[in-house]
Amino acid sequence: MHLPLDRQSQTPLVQQLTDHLQTWIEQQRLRPGTRLPSIRTLARTQAVSASCVIEAYDRLVASGWLEARHGTGFFVAERKLGQALQDLPVWGEAGDGSWRQFREGHEQLLKLGCGWLPTAWRADAELAQAIRQVSRGNAQELFDYCPPLGLANLRLQLHKRLARVDINAGPERILTTQGASHALDLLVRTLLRPGDTVLVENPGYYNLYNLLRQHQVRMLPVPRTAVGPDLAVLERLLAEHRPRCLFINSLYQNPTGTSLTPKVAYRLLELAREHDLRIVEDDIYADFQEGPATRLATLDSEQRVIYMGSFSKTLSSSLRVGYLVADPPLLARLAELKMVTGIGTSRFAEQVVGQMLATGSYRKSVQRLRLRLGQHMAKLLGQLEQYGWEVFCEPLGGMFVWARVPGRDFASLERLAGEQSVLLTPGSAFDYQGQPSDWLRINVAYGQDSRAQAFLQHAGRPPAR
Repeated sequence: MHLPLDRQSQTPLVQQLTDHLQTWIEQQRLRPGTRLPSIRTLARTQAVSASCVIEAYDRLVASGWLEARHGTGFFVAERKLGQALQDLPVWGEAGDGSWRQFREGHEQLLKLGCGWLPTAWRADAELAQAIRQVSRGNAQELFDYCPPLGLANLRLQLHKRLARVDINAGPERILTTQGASHALDLLVRTLLRPGDTVLVENPGYYNLYNLLRQHQVRMLPVPRTAVGPDLAVLERLLAEHRPRCLFINSLYQNPTGTSLTPKVAYRLLELAREHDLRIVEDDIYADFQEGPATRLATLDSEQRVIYMGSFSKTLSSSLRVGYLVADPPLLARLAELKMVTGIGTSRFAEQVVGQMLATGSYRKSVQRLRLRLGQHMAKLLGQLEQYGWEVFCEPLGGMFVWARVPGRDFASLERLAGEQSVLLTPGSAFDYQGQPSDWLRINVAYGQDSRAQAFLQHAGRPPAR
């Protein structure tokens, strides 16, 4: 296969490659199921980066020309008669790059910007033991529905855990969810209507942005600083627009890794009272906490803060167990919506998490994670400085570093990453409007991989003049 790519053209290489591949499939009359060249092979023969091939293949998957098969590669898809493939909606990575970490066919790449821990870091033995214990127990846990608020024994364990960080929440104020994303969805559906206005941190969590767009909610960006939201911008937006809610990561914010200071937290709560503002505090990195931390839910005396947590980052993304804390009237509305839209959560998954909390195996596993993350964070920060990277703020803990190389844009970084079989998450994914960004989210748990080190060191060198 030889594709006539024009490197002098203003059309990006990835778009040229996508168009030529589509034409080649048509001209060759390739049958459904025909396997296309591997990412490495096509990158080598066409003299392009692996990331360019990945993007082209993913665009063809999104438009229906190809299908990705887990662990085996990309194949010509079956096209139904009368289907206008070019008019199909394009979602996820082909649209804004934020879903590329989840794509099939990327298993051989190091996902340096992903939002989860390596499988080897997980408490697999402890999790397997809890699953066995639940499976051998009461058959009800295997087959029955879960109560609307969630299992009582899990909510009791959550109540005890929250008390240790000075959040006063009895079991009656706790609702379990299918992870934090489910909790956000319930809150947006319950609290907001199309046309409502909310405040979001920028940069921030791309899936929250996508969710709010789906519900036609208007977003007002508040810049995230090293100590929390920019209070001057926040006060101006509150006075001018009277938004309904503020969505915030207090601790180890995604993607910057920054944490609230007490001064900023107290002022946020004062402003919430003055402007009758609800605050949704997403604390899914809570169990990575090492040392003192400031949380709005701890300081909140008026129940303006809705607090969210999850076990996806520390225990298992597959179990999908999260929770939120709110005042009883709101909790009742959320529980009703939870039952209407999903008939509850997984009783089995909640029983497994409750078992690990009760036996102490979860506490021991997160202690090991905190230690390991802390060591990797310190080492990576030193290396980034040595390699010439700029760090937005040195995080006090958590998984993420927000960094860039002065003088390099994302396209050049992605090209260098592709040469080392590293997959990046573009900084634009964390902008509420998807604006281009030269900042990258780096997951410190993957930073010592030889591929990551080669990329970070090479990218940090001054660009050739």
